[in-house]
Amino acid sequence: MPEARTPSCLAGLGLKTGHVPALLAGGPAAFLGGAGFVEVHAENYMVDGGPLLRHLERVRAQWPLSIHGVGLSIGGEAPLDKDHLHRLEWLLKRFEPRWFSEHLAWSSHGGHCFNDLLPLPYDRVTLNRVCNHIDQVQQQLRRTLLLENPSTYLSFAGSTMDEPDFMCEVVRRTGCGLLLDVNNAYVSGVNQGRDPWALIETLPADAVAEIHLAGFAEDLDAAGEPLLIDHHGAAVDAAVWALYERTIARLGPVPTLIERDNHVPALAVLEAEARFALDIQRFALENLSMA
Repeated sequence: MPEARTPSCLAGLGLKTGHVPALLAGGPAAFLGGAGFVEVHAENYMVDGGPLLRHLERVRAQWPLSIHGVGLSIGGEAPLDKDHLHRLEWLLKRFEPRWFSEHLAWSSHGGHCFNDLLPLPYDRVTLNRVCNHIDQVQQQLRRTLLLENPSTYLSFAGSTMDEPDFMCEVVRRTGCGLLLDVNNAYVSGVNQGRDPWALIETLPADAVAEIHLAGFAEDLDAAGEPLLIDHHGAAVDAAVWALYERTIARLGPVPTLIERDNHVPALAVLEAEARFALDIQRFALENLSMA
């Protein structure tokens, strides 16, 4: 379980190469008034050298860093890729991020890697496999892994547990933390006709060490029902902001990242979203101090 949080307000952005010069020129005080952090995808930095690593070294010297993995395939049936895990270990030792996270998903099979984070059946077999993989990761990396709830578009008929109970049991058995993606909770809830709050209110509050917010695309499924696509290509939706505000009222301030991987706007646009997250955290902190 992650260490107990001291309430503080932080908001961050996924680091984009085009934004690095402006970030470095302004420095920590200019970026979100000194309350900012940055996040990178681990797999983009598993290289031997070059400008990406040099940029990250300069950024890491000024801001808290979160490293977010997308390729461990925590839920996959195959053993964890030892080479991938070793490269990840090297990256974390070099940059010493404040947070490290991965997805509750699988992304490889039969030696092939897919550019997708694919859903899992929630049953005892999967639970044991996920817990064993997280134990292996945490023992080798010697740090707490934050497990992210997935965005899903279907459920497995063979599932014997619901997502909240599954994630709570993983935390109980492994001592891992949680990266709560509020957008994923909303997308999955709409797509599967369930209340997104049912997941958020069930998760152990002291395990949630980071939050993600992102935008989604709207579509219709084959039956003409609403279908939300977690595409990270738009501003955070008003419904997700409302769910986030309710989440922060329950948890208190939690470091919150604005994700944008497609149709990336100017840095100032993303900063405005991050400032809105900070405002919500600060309002919750004021209420906590008055309680």
